[in-house]
Amino acid sequence: MVELALPKNSRITTGKTWPKPEGATNLRTVQIYRWNPDDGKNPSVDTYFVDMDTCGPMILDVLIKIKNEMDPTLAFRRSCREGICGSCAMNIDGINTLACIYGTDEVKGDIKIYPLPHMPVVRDLIPDLTHFYAQHASIMPWLETKTNTPAKEWKQSIEDREKLDGLYECVMCACCSTSCPSYWWNGDRYLGPAALLHAYRWLIDSRDEATGERLDNLEDPFKLYRCHTIMNCAKTCPKGLNPAKAIASIKKMMVDRAY
Repeated sequence: MVELALPKNSRITTGKTWPKPEGATNLRTVQIYRWNPDDGKNPSVDTYFVDMDTCGPMILDVLIKIKNEMDPTLAFRRSCREGICGSCAMNIDGINTLACIYGTDEVKGDIKIYPLPHMPVVRDLIPDLTHFYAQHASIMPWLETKTNTPAKEWKQSIEDREKLDGLYECVMCACCSTSCPSYWWNGDRYLGPAALLHAYRWLIDSRDEATGERLDNLEDPFKLYRCHTIMNCAKTCPKGLNPAKAIASIKKMMVDRAY
């Protein structure tokens, strides 16, 4: 079930149904959430019919075709088209994922596209990620060092570098955090799966010298401990990462330093 942070006192209504393209035989029905804060109307779901014989295989291809050929007012984010930038994160067929790497053949029946759930909506499929990025910044996503800078580089063993695998690949798309019920309920104070995954990435970096300060910053009933291992984050991550495992590792670090 998709739950959206809707404008106050509003509800989703049935929107416009666009005409079917003439002569097309391979049509897919696409239902897209629409909301423009400037027009004063309730959010709606518009219905489009896309000729898949003239469209690419990914959901992002469908959105681009609709915007270019049918409805130029449709708003969504996109950039790399390679699953690297995280810009086109949205809810597709009830799943938080990246439109550029999610195939239309993975959706059975009508294609239903909504913005990421439980986030304020800027317009249509564009969520407001201001708070999400602020939480990421709060975990100090950079190397903190105290010793003098080496003449050439900070060296790292192959074994220490391998500890970062499964962490550095995060593209900050917010799919995991917006799939987490604990984040829905406590998003103002709980940092969420994405920020905590990045926190662990810097905690175990052998070049970093601020482990104590980082753990002190996370020692809070809400920042870290609202994770209840529901595992939605690992299930929905389009990069196949496991934020819940990283969060459990941070909790273990907290216990280990206490004894």
